Amino acid sequence: MANAPVTIRPAVAGDVDAMGRLLAEFAAQKLLLARSRDDLFAHLQEFLVAEQQGECVGMVALHIYDQSLAELRSLATARAMQRQGVGRRLVTASEAWARRLGIGRIFALTYVDRFFVNQGYRVVAKESLPHKVWTVCIHCDRFAHCDEVAVEKRLTAPE
Repeated sequence: MANAPVTIRPAVAGDVDAMGRLLAEFAAQKLLLARSRDDLFAHLQEFLVAEQQGECVGMVALHIYDQSLAELRSLATARAMQRQGVGRRLVTASEAWARRLGIGRIFALTYVDRFFVNQGYRVVAKESLPHKVWTVCIHCDRFAHCDEVAVEKRLTAPE
């Protein structure tokens, strides 16, 4: 299976259970926020998945705040697929999607900032992000002592 091609595509309803299992693994390790099945369905249109031989082996959500800002959320790659470029392809596809939508910059809150820096992101102060990005964070048990790193990338020149 490791040599079979991986396809990046928009998520469909039939992906939700596999997406939930993938996220649950990382949420159990406190590397990502957990998302309920209902939440995945409610935000399905935000997700891209990586598929290999009919199996979901990676995922990412592109959450749009406004024309100038979007966030990468819930980026996860199956353990067996890590270090094979799947995460990088998901990020690249999300960036291309954001550009097509006219989004000016993209950011992520992460524990693996080096992964993003290697793709042209820069580390920024979390306080530099608009207050509206914290609407999900307030539900996190680490909100008061968040140790994630904020990274961002300009997709277009600032106006």
